[in-house]
Amino acid sequence: PQKINDHMYMLTGSGGNIGVCMGADGLFMIDDQFAPLGDKIKAALIELGGTAPKYLVNTHWHGDHTGGNEYFKKEGALIIAHENVRKRKSTDQLMRAFGSNVPASPEAAWPAITFSEDLTLHLNGEDILLLHVHHAHTDGDALVYFPKSNVIHMGDTYFQATYPFIDVSSGGTIDGLIRAVNKALFLANDETVIIPGHGSLSNRTELIAYRDMLETLSNRMKQALKADMSIEEIKAAKLTSEYDERWGQGWMKPDTFLDILYTDLSR
Repeated sequence: PQKINDHMYMLTGSGGNIGVCMGADGLFMIDDQFAPLGDKIKAALIELGGTAPKYLVNTHWHGDHTGGNEYFKKEGALIIAHENVRKRKSTDQLMRAFGSNVPASPEAAWPAITFSEDLTLHLNGEDILLLHVHHAHTDGDALVYFPKSNVIHMGDTYFQATYPFIDVSSGGTIDGLIRAVNKALFLANDETVIIPGHGSLSNRTELIAYRDMLETLSNRMKQALKADMSIEEIKAAKLTSEYDERWGQGWMKPDTFLDILYTDLSR
């Protein structure tokens, strides 16, 4: 666990980063990684002096962020998410980018409270804002903002160390992703602690660099499409080259990211 302040932590493991806010109203947790990690996550929370979560927010529907839903519901958690998370958790999904079929989750894993735009929770001395960002990483993303503690959990609208995965088959778009990042930048100042969906704790300066990279590559892809370039020609042109050292070394390879941008912007 990484301590953010006297009652907030980030937990890292094999899935998306978990946010934790502790206090008198019960433990509030953001995302829960993969199903088999439930015991491990609970043990980490107890080690911090907490308990199993009373409130659990899903930033979006993907299994590396919602896999523990069923486990933590059994432990007493109330699950909260955007309405499209419930829609996608409750029906079979196809993740085209990976060619994988994701069967519907059991009902115990579906969010019990959903919202369409924004929701505010008043817990543990915080006014916690859940802000829906449209068609970003998916069609059901929420930013989780703690104004008092000056912390933002961005879910997978922010991959701190790699090119982002945009789930086009789940309603994700590069332009929506850029708008989501701009929304976070609007809320953030130089002291804001930013929890990415994947990667290390971050800050406004790093997030600006990420936004600028996304804008540049989106614009380049739009230009290439206007010029009727094929995806092979676009890859040969190395549109991402100056960013590859910073963002192209992880699991999302430059060519795969170009494939995603091409699929999204050629629609």
